[in-house]
Amino acid sequence: MNNPLLQPFGTPFDSIPFESLKPEHFKSAILQLIEDAKQEIDAIVDNPAAPDFDNTLVALEQVGKRLNIVSATFFNLDSAETNDEIQQLAQELSPILAAYSNDIMLNKGLFQRVKQVHDTVDEQSLNSEESRLLDKTYKGFVRNGALLSTENKEKLREIDKQLATLTMKFSQNVLQETNAYHLHIQDREQLTGLPESILAAAKAEAEKRQLDGWVFTLHFPSFVPFMKYAVNRDLRRELYRASSTRALKPNEYNNEGIVRNIVVLRDERAKLLGFGTHADFVLQERMASSPAIVLDFLNNLLEKAKPHAQQEIDQLKALAREDGIDEMMPYDHAYYAEKLRKAKFNLSDETLKPYFPLQRVLEGAFEAANRLYGLTFSVRNDIPKYHEEVTVYEVSENGAHKALLYTDWHPREGKRAGAWMTAYRGQWKEDNKQVRPHISIVCNFARPAGEIPSLLTFNEVTTLFHEFGHALHGILADTTFESLSGTNVYWDFVELPSQFMENYCYEKEFLRSFAKHHQTGEPLPEAEIDKIIAAANFMEGYQTLRQLGFGLLDMAYHTGKLNNDLSIERFEKDTMRDTQLYPDVPGTAQSPSFSHIFAGGYSAGYYSYKWAEVLDADAFSYFKETGIFHPQTATKFKHLLSSGGTIDPMELYIRFRGRKPEPEALLKRAGLVR
Repeated sequence: MNNPLLQPFGTPFDSIPFESLKPEHFKSAILQLIEDAKQEIDAIVDNPAAPDFDNTLVALEQVGKRLNIVSATFFNLDSAETNDEIQQLAQELSPILAAYSNDIMLNKGLFQRVKQVHDTVDEQSLNSEESRLLDKTYKGFVRNGALLSTENKEKLREIDKQLATLTMKFSQNVLQETNAYHLHIQDREQLTGLPESILAAAKAEAEKRQLDGWVFTLHFPSFVPFMKYAVNRDLRRELYRASSTRALKPNEYNNEGIVRNIVVLRDERAKLLGFGTHADFVLQERMASSPAIVLDFLNNLLEKAKPHAQQEIDQLKALAREDGIDEMMPYDHAYYAEKLRKAKFNLSDETLKPYFPLQRVLEGAFEAANRLYGLTFSVRNDIPKYHEEVTVYEVSENGAHKALLYTDWHPREGKRAGAWMTAYRGQWKEDNKQVRPHISIVCNFARPAGEIPSLLTFNEVTTLFHEFGHALHGILADTTFESLSGTNVYWDFVELPSQFMENYCYEKEFLRSFAKHHQTGEPLPEAEIDKIIAAANFMEGYQTLRQLGFGLLDMAYHTGKLNNDLSIERFEKDTMRDTQLYPDVPGTAQSPSFSHIFAGGYSAGYYSYKWAEVLDADAFSYFKETGIFHPQTATKFKHLLSSGGTIDPMELYIRFRGRKPEPEALLKRAGLVR
């Protein structure tokens, strides 16, 4: 078979030749590239020259470059454009790739060379990035079992193989359960309260399924507005239960056993490596360096936020009582929060959406990147793409090529829920020449409906800016070594660039520059912008509690708190009790679909969203002092972004800000202190 993944791509910027690829190409390519990489490893180990930084560390950094690109492409497709064949391949390839990773990390001869360089090199002979690579590589071997006995190395291999399979299966089960459900309504009276734009999308979904009436799904653009606007409480309850029982039902896609197995295996792995818990293992390489620090951070925020959250919920309960509801439930929250928001601020997503057509919002994000960092974005129609809905942009700086950016905005059956940034190729320098990155943003925004373009809620506007912030972290990468490039930073630092960009959505002059009516071109009225800014902290106490609850649940799973006496549902509800302001809904739980911590890399790290909020609020307060597009301040922040993981994140932040971050900016922005 002539496999395009094993040939020179022959595409602009050596981009992925998506239009030539078939699922069967991936397995043979990955197996061949693993063998090629093993030969590269053997060449390092067998090198008769004494180990030094170049012939060991730099050589190791170059191993498997094509394998990294091909495997990244495969798993990105499994997230954004999967099918049964790709999912089956993912089950096969995940343990194979885990074993390959173990083959490197448990290679005794390779580790001996790395250790010799680590123990004997003259630090003065290395620059700061080289020192960082040496330290990270050595720790990587140790943290992945290089110092274990032969017997324990084999145990580690088996654990990693099982974890690779389980996390992949977890993700696939959530997608199956999400796609399996739909709410079919034929009586228009049951849809009272829903805006015409949402009804039009539901009608289109029904027609796609060859059904009469309207269809609502668990995908974000369908689920969220239904919960927010539908007057029919019984249907809100039904949709809520459908979402909150994903992968919890007694069928082949149930994730409860997988959750237990993942937690147990992670704990076994940590103990094998000499750590008390998985959280101890993870947090050794984080700004928050221990579970105690994370828990103090979360509980301190909980103490400050809970009184505010309770006051917010009391206001909602007063509204619900007017409708004869004596006991509010979780499926009532979004509906009454929207009612209260409209009453307090006369602010409605449906009023705002016509001013936020997707393309204009994206152009606003591009304009911010241009004013801050001198970047420009132009559509490239000659770059292959994996789906017709994808758009590819060439990113340039001062006329020079900087990156490729793929954008994929709308939900499909083959795409998992949520929004994320990823990369097909990272950034590095080779023979003093730049290899520039290929970055992707994937979201689930409503599709255009007839003549109406895709219109975003304000929350989706901030989501786009958030993911664009991650993308800028990758686009601006400028390091020698790929493993230290772009988003390859401490996990509780990686959300700073993304959350930082969200702040621009609340800046009046900037917002006015792109928030324009999709039909008339009229700018969003000043009064509406004032309402957005005034409502910025709306339900902030409740939202903070919600995030803290997930953070505490994550830490409980990964500090050994789960036991066999409790069901997953009971464990979750007991753990999150202090952050819950509504009664339980029996038979529901988020854990079986909590992809962030069981399939998405956030295990013992969900706290990092709130942690990074401290950083982003403090960073943006500096921009507010100097000007939100101030050239010198932007240049300093650009250096923070382009440095990736080459500098300790706290040192990097201090270089930008002149001091350590202070939490007061976050507490003030959130309205939790005056």
